[in-house]
Amino acid sequence: MQANDVRVLKGAAVPTLIVGLVAVVVAAVATGAQGALGAGIGLVLVAAFFTVGLVVVSWAGRVSPMAMMTAAVVGYVVKILAVMALMFAFDGVTAFDSRLFALSVICCTLAWTIGEMRGFMKLKMLYVEPETKVPGQGRG
Repeated sequence: MQANDVRVLKGAAVPTLIVGLVAVVVAAVATGAQGALGAGIGLVLVAAFFTVGLVVVSWAGRVSPMAMMTAAVVGYVVKILAVMALMFAFDGVTAFDSRLFALSVICCTLAWTIGEMRGFMKLKMLYVEPETKVPGQGRG
């Protein structure tokens, strides 16, 4: 991973961890150990999925901009479908509170997305390469 990608990862992971830990504490107070377990599983799931997604997009960005865009779109679709499948699979589970699991996933996903957007906005990356030649434009 490049230094910029690590900064974005930290910018997204820290707020997600804070939101997830707050969700675990609130769930523990509200419903006990089952709620805390559900919220904790939601935090781990979101952190793992989105970290892997960011690493894959970072790797694809070194290959080509087209591969990066493809990896980002496909990764997003796969993550959303996998989270939805897990939420449906965990519906009715008695080992932990599936409702608090779902709420934790939603809150952590929002925190990750906002943190990632903020991280990208703070990077100050160039959108164009300075001093590049434009094809078809000669001196004249």
